[in-house]
Amino acid sequence: MAEAHQAVGFQFTVTPDGIDLHLSREVLKHIYLSGVTSWIKRAIRFKNGILTGVYPASPSSWLIAVIAIMSTMYARIDPSLGMIDTIKRTLPVSDYMTVQTQTVLSAILFATGLWLSLILMLRYILKALLSYHAWIFESHGKMSFCTKLWLSLVKMFSGRRPLLYSFQASLPRLPVPSVDDTITRYLESVRPLLDDEQYNQMEVVANDFKRDEAPKLQKYLILKSWWATNYVSDWWEEYIYLRGRSPIMVNSNFYAMDLLYVIPTHRQAARAGNVVHAMLQYRRKLERGEHAPLRALGVLPMCSYQMERMFNTTRIPGIETDFVQHLSDRKHLVVYHKGRFFKVWLYYGGRHLWPSELETQFQRILDDTTEPQPGELKLAALTAGNRVPWARARLKYFSQGVNKASLEAIETSAFFLTLDDEAHGYDPDKLRSLDLYAKSLLHGKCYDRWFDKSFTLIAYKNGKLGVNAEHSWADAPIVGHMWEYVLATDCFHLGYTEEGHCKGDINKGLPPTAKLQWDVPLECQEVIEDSYMVAKEIADDVDFHGCLFDEFGKGLIKKSRTSPDAFIQLALQLAHFRDKGEFCLTYEASMTRMFREGRTETVRSCTIESTAFVRAMEDKNTKSAQRLDLFRKAADKHQNMYRLAMTGSGIDRHLFCLYIMSKYLNIDSPFLKQVLSEPWRLSTSQTPQQQLNMVDINKFPRYVGAGGGFGPVADDGYGVSYIIVGENLITFHISSKFSSPETDSYRFGQNIRQAMLDIRALFDQNDKKEM
Repeated sequence: MAEAHQAVGFQFTVTPDGIDLHLSREVLKHIYLSGVTSWIKRAIRFKNGILTGVYPASPSSWLIAVIAIMSTMYARIDPSLGMIDTIKRTLPVSDYMTVQTQTVLSAILFATGLWLSLILMLRYILKALLSYHAWIFESHGKMSFCTKLWLSLVKMFSGRRPLLYSFQASLPRLPVPSVDDTITRYLESVRPLLDDEQYNQMEVVANDFKRDEAPKLQKYLILKSWWATNYVSDWWEEYIYLRGRSPIMVNSNFYAMDLLYVIPTHRQAARAGNVVHAMLQYRRKLERGEHAPLRALGVLPMCSYQMERMFNTTRIPGIETDFVQHLSDRKHLVVYHKGRFFKVWLYYGGRHLWPSELETQFQRILDDTTEPQPGELKLAALTAGNRVPWARARLKYFSQGVNKASLEAIETSAFFLTLDDEAHGYDPDKLRSLDLYAKSLLHGKCYDRWFDKSFTLIAYKNGKLGVNAEHSWADAPIVGHMWEYVLATDCFHLGYTEEGHCKGDINKGLPPTAKLQWDVPLECQEVIEDSYMVAKEIADDVDFHGCLFDEFGKGLIKKSRTSPDAFIQLALQLAHFRDKGEFCLTYEASMTRMFREGRTETVRSCTIESTAFVRAMEDKNTKSAQRLDLFRKAADKHQNMYRLAMTGSGIDRHLFCLYIMSKYLNIDSPFLKQVLSEPWRLSTSQTPQQQLNMVDINKFPRYVGAGGGFGPVADDGYGVSYIIVGENLITFHISSKFSSPETDSYRFGQNIRQAMLDIRALFDQNDKKEM
């Protein structure tokens, strides 16, 4: 009962002489330390807010400006051209405001105005420089004089030691492409998928749209681009994610895997303790804005907007649309284990819990043998099923009493942790180990992840980890940035004892974890079971295959003077044609984070050039030299399309926004309806690697990530995520549906492997001829 006594800050008893007050020194000490920590945190945020607000200048430059202006005045030189005297005349004269004081104050005000004007000028110059994109279209390894000069200017105007959000005000807005360019590129993208008659019909519909509806829609869209920070992102979040009423499990959420070959410790509580502590370190730097901004070529800043909602964030269900709830610093997380929910405080005495203290708390949960309360075991299945039943159940059964308090504990937590009772991970000696690992991360048992949280950390009983992330608030590279930091910190900075425990002393005075209480009526239990059955049907239908391709990798591909991404995309086109005997509309995600609040754009990888290459590969009469020539043309085309997408000249986000605008204006567009209804039967994405460069892969080759993946987008299609690891490994995450007779993830994986080898053979044959 010692913990219970410590939890009481004060006690009092009523006596004949009055009230006898007993204060707990220990609790008051913790209250004092928490207050001090809170004020220190506010001070640091305030300081960093000022540094970000005046960037690329610095607060010290204001002092320099003031001293410079004052010096010129003492030298009887007026650099203000009379403005200081004008300011001086507007100031009141009084006993406290002498003429000399007026002069000094006027000079300070002028220097401050000049300083702020210089900051704005520097920002606009930097924004103009960052709007230059010709560099991205130059051949790899070749840099023009203009680009070299431009890079030098960007470095000069970028300032020193930027914080995470320093460049936000200097990033350019995402431009609205012209309707003519978008329609032309769209028709070109569908040409290899349509016969002559179908294409001619599409051309007529597209030209009608360009002539009739498009001009009005485009004008309003341009107006929105002037007013909004980004003309796509808010609509993309709302209409692609938050308004969807189908389950987000599998259909929207994605996952990230642990290190591929290494498990630092097999103690579940210890691994969770280290990783949670590393996440708290990452969150502290994130909230203070102390992470270095991600920069392409080490120079060009990427937008950091999406990182703001990584922690303390939950997707809240609604009848017609959901919304994303983001809170300030949260001091607890919620842990799920064997059907029970526990609230764990992350602070003690005004500081983060140490890894050893977190391990102690998690071990207490693992050792707890209490049974789940009625309706508690599968409660999280509500977040895995359809959104409307969950929204109605939330309003009816979780709006008061213990249910409201417990649900609030989950939704206001920093993030969600599942201490899983299964063991997963890649094991080369076990068949389909990677497949089962991916399925567990993607959907689990359908009730042991809180799919609405920004992310759920999953710790398996063998020490392996993973993350399931909700998609509306951010894209995969954002989660990957955090995950890379956490895994590197876990393995190379925190470490473990020889017994596999977290380092540090064990604090036995920690308050106990609190088991959340529920009062779930039978009606609600039926809703939970219905949601579970919906989710289970989806999960059971996921056909997954993890393919480790280690015959060659990025190193050999680059030696052939080809983009690794273009090489893989063309291999996917060849593999898909062999798998299904036809071409399909293909989605590859690219990023638009060179623009403020940019998210993604679509690269339509199935092109006239790629289909010509694939047909040549399948034609035995085509010589290898011709095939190689067609490959290079297709790779160049893909690279150009990827660059266009990155620089704001893509097809699909523009058409999407025109469609949304047509709905607002009640304009019926057969063309936009057809475009937006076309299924993506091959959806692909590359997972970025080494965004932080915290681990030298050459020095530690086994400490490599396995990437992540997502569910199939179309009922009869494939979802393919891939990560290029180091120089000699590419990992493919392939998903499809068992219910489709046209797809088989394992078969497609084998086709990808063979396609990669066949394309490499073209280069090998060419090298032999040159020798």
